[in-house]
Amino acid sequence: MTLGSTTIKGNLRPKFTKEEAAFIKQELAEQIDRYKKIVAEQEALTPQREKWVKEFLERIQSRGFHVHAGLKRVIPKNEVRPRDGRPLQVIF
Repeated sequence: MTLGSTTIKGNLRPKFTKEEAAFIKQELAEQIDRYKKIVAEQEALTPQREKWVKEFLERIQSRGFHVHAGLKRVIPKNEVRPRDGRPLQVIF
């Protein structure tokens, strides 16, 4: 039987003791702090990331990239989607 069972009525999740609930609350607060730190570090890299993207686009439009083994392809400018002004989204 799983927690998402449709044949059993009611809440199947176990009750937490006060110590367990306090631990979970503390752990959640620590994880949120770590997450905020990571977000701040990633946001600080935004100017550098924009530079990396610009250099990458220039490189594939001038030198190209290896599609397979020794086969190289240069990407024409009309195949590169223009940036729409939104910031790059980093998934972590």
